[in-house]
Amino acid sequence: MTRSPSTEPRLADVRVITPISIVVPTFRERENLPELVAGLDELRARYGLTLELLIMDDDSRDGSEAWVQEHAPDWVRLVVRRETRGLSPAVVDGLRLAKHPVLVVMDADLSHPPSAIPAMILALESGQDFVIGSRYVRGGSTDDDWGFFRWLNSRVATLLARPFTDAKDPMAGFFALRRTDFDRAFSLDPIGYKVGLELIVKCRLGNVGEVPIHFSDRIHGESKLTFKEQLNYLRHLGRLFAHRYATWSQFTQFALVGLSGVFVNLGVVTLLLVLGAQATAALAGGILVSIVSNFLLNRSFTFARARATGIFTQFLRFCMASSVAATLQFGVAASLLAVLPELLPQLAALVGVGAGMIVNFLVNRFFVFKQEHPVRSNPPRD
Repeated sequence: MTRSPSTEPRLADVRVITPISIVVPTFRERENLPELVAGLDELRARYGLTLELLIMDDDSRDGSEAWVQEHAPDWVRLVVRRETRGLSPAVVDGLRLAKHPVLVVMDADLSHPPSAIPAMILALESGQDFVIGSRYVRGGSTDDDWGFFRWLNSRVATLLARPFTDAKDPMAGFFALRRTDFDRAFSLDPIGYKVGLELIVKCRLGNVGEVPIHFSDRIHGESKLTFKEQLNYLRHLGRLFAHRYATWSQFTQFALVGLSGVFVNLGVVTLLLVLGAQATAALAGGILVSIVSNFLLNRSFTFARARATGIFTQFLRFCMASSVAATLQFGVAASLLAVLPELLPQLAALVGVGAGMIVNFLVNRFFVFKQEHPVRSNPPRD
C-alpha cells in the first residue's frame, strides 16, 4: 500500500535556469498558501529559478485574494475565476495564461513536494515529453494512514487509464510539460480532476517520465475527491476513448444502440398485440418506435458532438440511411441464398445484418451526423 519514503534528488551541484510557470488550482485553500509560497520561494533561491506562480482560485472568498495582495511576492499572481469553475478548467486556464516555456501543475494542499520540481525539469530537458511526480515508481511513497479503499480507488483508476499511457501514476495532479507541447492540444475538454491524463492524450505526449515523490496527506482544508468526481472520471475516460479511438468507439456505441432497438421493437410489438392491435400494425409500430429511439440515442450519445444540423433534417437523413441499410441487408442475404442454396437462412440473415450495420454506421457517421473538424484549443501565442 505504501512504499519507503523517497529521498530528495541529488541536485546540489545543479543550477536549474529554465523559466518556469507553476499553476495551482485552488478552492478554499487560504491556510495552505503561506507554506506553499514559502516552499517555492526557498526552491527559487536555492536553484536560481525564474518562476511565476499562478493561483487559479474558484472564487473561494476565504481571504486568499487579500493574503496574496498583502503578503505574496511579485512573482505570485492570483486569478479569481467566477465562470466555468472546476479543477480541470482552472488548470487549463492557468496553463493558457502562463508565460514561461516550462509549465508545472501542482496542488495547493501541500501533498506535492516543491523539492521534486528540479528533477522534473531535468527530466524534461533530458527528452521526456511529460513528467509526473509519482507515488508509485521506485522511491515514491504515500502517507501511512492511506486506507485500503483509497489505495484501491487509485489503483483501479490507474488501470482504467492503461489504454492511453503505461505510466504508473497517470492520476497524479503533479506534473510538468513544455509550453510548446501544450500549445499543440486540440479540443481540451477535461471533466473532474484528472487533467494530466487529458493533456497526455490531447497533446499527443508519448514519452512520459516519472519522478518519485512522497505524497503527503493534506493538513488544512478538505479533500475535493468526492463520489461525484469519481463518476466524472468515468465520463472523462469515455470522452478520451472517443477522441483517441473515435471511429471504433462510435461504432461500438452505434451497435449497442442498434441492439437496444431490437428490444424496443419487440417490446412495442408485444404491447400493441396485448392491446388488441392487428399483427401488421404491431410490426409497423415496433419498427417506427425503434427507429425513433435509435435516432434519439445516437444523437444524444454516439454522435453527440454533431448537432449543427437541425433535428428534423437529421431524422429524415437517418430514416433514409436506415432504408438503404435495410435494402442492403435484404439484398446480401437473398444473394447468399441464391448462390448457396444449402446455406441456413439464419446465417444468410446474420451476414446481411452485419453488412447493413456497417453501411448504416458509415452513412450516419459521414452524412447524417457529420461532425465539423475540431478547433485548436490553444491558438498560437503572440
